[in-house]
Amino acid sequence: MAQLAHVRTSVLDVAFEESGPAGSLPVVLLHGYPYDVRAFDEVVPIVNTAGFRTIVPFLRGYGSTNFLSPDTPRSGEQAALGQDLLELLDALQIRKAVLAGFDWGGRAACVVSALWPERVRGLVSCTGYQIQHIASSDKPAGPEQERRFWYQYYFQTERGRKGLAEMRGELGRLLWKLWSPTWAFDDATYSRTASSFENPDFVNVVIHSYRHRMGNAAGDPRYASIESRLATLPKISVPTIVIHGAVDDVNPPQKSEGHQKYFTGHYERRLFENVGHNPPQEAPRAFAEAVVDLATHS
Repeated sequence: MAQLAHVRTSVLDVAFEESGPAGSLPVVLLHGYPYDVRAFDEVVPIVNTAGFRTIVPFLRGYGSTNFLSPDTPRSGEQAALGQDLLELLDALQIRKAVLAGFDWGGRAACVVSALWPERVRGLVSCTGYQIQHIASSDKPAGPEQERRFWYQYYFQTERGRKGLAEMRGELGRLLWKLWSPTWAFDDATYSRTASSFENPDFVNVVIHSYRHRMGNAAGDPRYASIESRLATLPKISVPTIVIHGAVDDVNPPQKSEGHQKYFTGHYERRLFENVGHNPPQEAPRAFAEAVVDLATHS
């Protein structure tokens, strides 16, 4: 049974769920937007049964993870998410872990794997190499991909900020349906996650994340040196399994087909048939098997 706990980092009181053998190899499972720790409910027992400890944090702006100071910028930039993950490992005195995530969580895991590989036993990243090249964010994609990014353009506007604040639940539900068109989730499943969006910093963190990645919001100066390193698109040397849902309708599977060039260690790509953007919740056993494979053999 997962236990909810809290730990402090330099800027956050991080809420996380922990379960499994206390002295075993830790596996950190990381969610994205608009999701939360419930995405891993069926993954956790499989990983625990295989003999590994799991740690599932609420990211900044979600659930009961809160900022320690009202003066800290509510940044959602990739460097902030990566630093949060590194500091979580430090606060829990974890020397090395398997990192597995999707969406924002996959990006945080890629950041730590690229910049601090000595802390990572293995990486499971959904949709491939997720470090953003912000300098090229003004380069247009094809029209069909631009259509898929409509929500990101919406969030660049004050109308979008207001829409997220007023209709965060409805918007999240729509994105679940669009991004995972074959996933027949029910109201109860969505509601268990949507409660995490009531965090007082949710709107500010989400809006900053999407504005920063498009060059329309300044980053938090505390993360400037990390963003500078990420701008070089550093390669990832740790053993990696990339997962891509075959029917992901925000990041279609062809987008990760050429990503092996970003990885210098053991690399494997697994395509999940009939799965969209949320593999741990849509295909929990297959996702857990990737985690266990890395934890066992890397």
